[in-house]
Amino acid sequence: QVQLVESGGGLVQPGGSLRLSCAASGFTFSSYAMYWYRQAPGKERELVASISGAGGTTNYADSVKGRFTITRDNVKRTVYLQMNNLKPEDTAVYYCNARVIIWYWGQGTQVTVSS
Repeated sequence: QVQLVESGGGLVQPGGSLRLSCAASGFTFSSYAMYWYRQAPGKERELVASISGAGGTTNYADSVKGRFTITRDNVKRTVYLQMNNLKPEDTAVYYCNARVIIWYWGQGTQVTVSS
């Protein structure tokens, strides 16, 4: 049974940093790309970043390029999203996503950027 559990969200001031984690279980973690999405109030869920199974290929939404970094630790079965220079428009619920035949989602973690 695939499970994804996010953690690391919180309240941060503009310009601050947070690191999100997503612990995965129930599938061969290293064989699958992993994704971070976010959904702000009243908006559609959007793809933020992705990383290949081995970690060698990453992609980012234009809005976060140069500020966010996605990484993974295949031994710990965890994917991370390091978020630097956070802006109020980064405020959203952040979700981890795995596409193992069907799409699986974690429960989400709230990130609020506000002074």
